[in-house]
Amino acid sequence: MFKVLLDYPSFEEERKILDRMAFTAPETVVKPVIALEEIKKTRKLVDEIHVDDKVRDYIVHVVFATRQPEKYKLDVKNFIQFGASPRATIYLTLAAKAWALLQGRAYVTPEDVKSIGPDVLRHRIILTYEAEAQAVTTDAIIKKIFNAVPVP
Repeated sequence: MFKVLLDYPSFEEERKILDRMAFTAPETVVKPVIALEEIKKTRKLVDEIHVDDKVRDYIVHVVFATRQPEKYKLDVKNFIQFGASPRATIYLTLAAKAWALLQGRAYVTPEDVKSIGPDVLRHRIILTYEAEAQAVTTDAIIKKIFNAVPVP
């Protein structure tokens, strides 16, 4: 669902990882941080988050802009080999709903879509060799798309 960018751990963090995990059978037992029932309850809450039809259309426009950028007056077609699939539309909606819930709201805003969008889309847009040669990143393309698609 997501491609989240993380930096490498610091020297101290990596040393702790080494000390805890450099065994064939670490003694450390992984303990759950949340109960399964709590996860199920939260998933139901996410399902109840409202997404207005205008926001749903906005999400579809964002995904379509990855496939047909020229229709959104974007000059990036030479950089996109494959745009995002319909799964991007689904996961962008679900992620925006979860983000809205984390923000304490029962409804999704376009800003929620923009906030979580790069994490959902960055691995769903396949760039061309031309983009790679010019050091164009998927995040740069996503930013242009969000700047070009009109917000409801």
